[in-house]
Amino acid sequence: MANAGSFGVELEKSVRRLREQFHGSISVEKANVLMERYNHNHDLVSSWLVKQMDELRLENEDGSQADPAAQDGQNALKDRDIQEVAITMNLLPLTEKNLRMLDDAQRGQIGKEDCQFACRMCDYMWWRRVPERKKVSQCRKCKVKYDPVPKDKMWGKAEFHCLQCGHTFTGFAQMGTSSPCFRCGSPVLPSRILPPRRSQTERVTKNTHRCSAENCYNRQGPYTPGACCVHPKTRQQNNMPTVLFPSAVHESTGSTVATCLSQGSLIEDLDNLILEDLKEEEEGDNN
Repeated sequence: MANAGSFGVELEKSVRRLREQFHGSISVEKANVLMERYNHNHDLVSSWLVKQMDELRLENEDGSQADPAAQDGQNALKDRDIQEVAITMNLLPLTEKNLRMLDDAQRGQIGKEDCQFACRMCDYMWWRRVPERKKVSQCRKCKVKYDPVPKDKMWGKAEFHCLQCGHTFTGFAQMGTSSPCFRCGSPVLPSRILPPRRSQTERVTKNTHRCSAENCYNRQGPYTPGACCVHPKTRQQNNMPTVLFPSAVHESTGSTVATCLSQGSLIEDLDNLILEDLKEEEEGDNN
């Protein structure tokens, strides 16, 4: 039973990755057939599909034939399912988006981005690695799907680069809220919010958090009206919520591809997330 469960997870992962590589243009049924046939090797099938599409395009343009000496090309051409998918894919318009999709598929890559999400109703914040083309994640508590927190409203551990003295440092902040440089004291805006990493090791520092927010537990000097300190100690002392800026509820267009990457946490096990996704989908079908 354990082996069967593991096989099911691997199949589901490969199917979702294959469909995500081609932005949902491959049906679930066809993706399952190909992944079972080629032992979950989505990169191999992706490269064969792109190769087959190139061969078909050349045949349509100038009547040239595929090179029979190319082993990969032979295998692709012999597979009727791959050929059928390639024919369908060749009907897609040659837009910049589709060309980038094919280029990524040929290199075995899926464009993705680390995004911050926040649910106001549950006062819950999380990070997820999501496909660049479809940035959406579901709150684990209320099961509502959300868009990412806007980049200019993100908060958390931030990276700073002081333009006055060249010092680089990190600290808790929200984008748009300055903090004094630990070296020269000049106000510095954060350049980016850093997503959490399991492999990150916290550096021991003697620097104590300071920012320009009026409610900062360690504020020194003038403050910025309307700014709010994001440091956990400040928020705990003032009984403040975790969420500073909530995500907007996602409005589905019906084109989202279920993918292990769309719910791929930065700090959690991928197989467990796949199993949870499957459970959520089964519950949704039953409802």
